Amino acid sequence: MLDQAVTRLQEFCQRFRHCFRNRTHDPSPHAAVYLRAQLTMDDRRNFAHIGRTLHGDDGQALQQFMSDSPWQAQSVFRQIQADLAATPALTGGTLILDETAEEKAGTHNAGAARQYDGRRGKLDVCRVDTWLGYFHPTAHLWTLVDAELFLPEEWFRAGCAEKRRTLGIPDERRFQTKPELGWQMIQRARAQGLSFALVAMDALYGSKQRLRADLDAAGMGYAAEVPSSTLVYRKPPRVGVPRSAAGGRPRTKTCVLSGPRPVEVRALARHRNTPWRRVRVRGGERGWLEAECAVQRVWTVDLDGAAGQQVREEWLVIRREADGDCSYTLLNAPAETPATELIERSCQRYFVERLIEDAKGPLGFDEFCAQKYRAVEHHLALTALALWFVAQTKWDWAQLQRRDPQLAREMEVELLPALSTANVRELLQAVLPLPELTVEQAMERVVEHLINRARSTRSRLRKQQAGAPSP
Repeated sequence: MLDQAVTRLQEFCQRFRHCFRNRTHDPSPHAAVYLRAQLTMDDRRNFAHIGRTLHGDDGQALQQFMSDSPWQAQSVFRQIQADLAATPALTGGTLILDETAEEKAGTHNAGAARQYDGRRGKLDVCRVDTWLGYFHPTAHLWTLVDAELFLPEEWFRAGCAEKRRTLGIPDERRFQTKPELGWQMIQRARAQGLSFALVAMDALYGSKQRLRADLDAAGMGYAAEVPSSTLVYRKPPRVGVPRSAAGGRPRTKTCVLSGPRPVEVRALARHRNTPWRRVRVRGGERGWLEAECAVQRVWTVDLDGAAGQQVREEWLVIRREADGDCSYTLLNAPAETPATELIERSCQRYFVERLIEDAKGPLGFDEFCAQKYRAVEHHLALTALALWFVAQTKWDWAQLQRRDPQLAREMEVELLPALSTANVRELLQAVLPLPELTVEQAMERVVEHLINRARSTRSRLRKQQAGAPSP
């Protein structure tokens, strides 16, 4: 397989070539350069350093391709989804909604604002991207199938019009919440023909009753984490519009008319009658991860929902870790679904963490530093392309190099390690080594870099002088 790595990468790039070219121009070689940088370079994967390392230039052509070229990021995502849909062994997996934040020094980057950074657990100036990952449990494959830059509401105020224009934010773009962006991406995947059995999401998305209701109405299964303060009923309540008092004004607002009092899901976790069972949550190379889980049938109320949909019957899975922390997941699975299957579904979201780790670690996703909206979209799409190449390579390797159970027994492990993203990069680095500079070439590049810095300084000084008030 090592001797085929270059051919595989070339064929992969050729399959996505149509995503970048138009009638008069084919910039797809720049996409191949960016992909190679993500897959073989170890750090500083910015335009200038990629250009100097791989081509001996200043990276300006690559920057133009990323920041200004009109190719559509969605065309790349559509091809990735089409690839998955065309591989029967990889269909029927789980879509996973999540987000990732990148710290920024100021708000001059598209989407940057003071907002919650979930990775660091605090408010800070950052850019947030909403991701739609895909995980297949049998193939043990994960990849990115769609992504959107989140633009905070403040970016759509009248005072930000000039900043939006400067950074290339489309005029038709309107404020959308992260759950709205997520629902939009899910609908796109379904329209593209991607087959999936479940949509998993964290509490940011799962707490939105409208999103859960939309998924349920569309016939999509979900496993939605919710906050510990989420209110549920242990028996179905009766909702409706109360009768008006004699001679009073007609009442129109729907409310809970009768039934048990709602309880917070964390109260159920503490209740002495909650039935706990110790289960194997997830298997891996390091053995089985076990946790205590409780499964209950509950009802939730959405008084702002559509008529007839205010009361919804759902499953609640509570998972208690060794340190006592609990997570809570609501599912819309049928009433006859076995508890073991519900627990398994509630744990699917974990694999988006693996996806983000691969992107930010080996592939250098967080080394990106362009400012324009289009550049961010393009970076998301090409990162998805790199992740998909890695996922396909790992999948093909697993088919060709079956893990020997006898060797696993000899090594005294339950499961032999699978190919990792770092392993794929090592294979590519062996067959696509980075060019080595001669002393003369290094001197030429240093001189060129110094000249470019001087020109940049001269340009900045001229702008400062042009804007200075007359004495």
